[in-house]
Amino acid sequence: MTVEFVINNWYLFAIAAGIVVMLLMDPIRNHFSTVRSVSALQLPQLLREDAVIVDVSEPNEFKKGHIPKSLNIPLKKLNDQIDTFKKKKVTNVIIACRTGNRSSAAARVLTKHGFENVFTLSGGLLSWEKENLPMDKG
Repeated sequence: MTVEFVINNWYLFAIAAGIVVMLLMDPIRNHFSTVRSVSALQLPQLLREDAVIVDVSEPNEFKKGHIPKSLNIPLKKLNDQIDTFKKKKVTNVIIACRTGNRSSAAARVLTKHGFENVFTLSGGLLSWEKENLPMDKG
């Protein structure tokens, strides 16, 4: 009876299998990625070392608030402006955005261009603000 149920409802099991695969793809990709995530409280330690922060937010978001001394290179312009900080290939590159969603895409772009020490700010600038860390405006 169980086999008959599975056969009659094969499409439901196919959909369920697809959902499971989609849920597992991101954690598996992160596990094998060379990009590391850093929390807002860990970031100041990296900043004491030779590091550059690249904020991939749009310019209007950047003006509302950003981490001090960060460069604003919107995600859609990152490929075109990669030479801006390519000379810093050996240093730590920290990618930030408002929520952290665009950071992972930007980190993949940087690793494809040969950057080795790439970090993303976990939770984005929202986590930075939550910890009451300094923000620059304008």
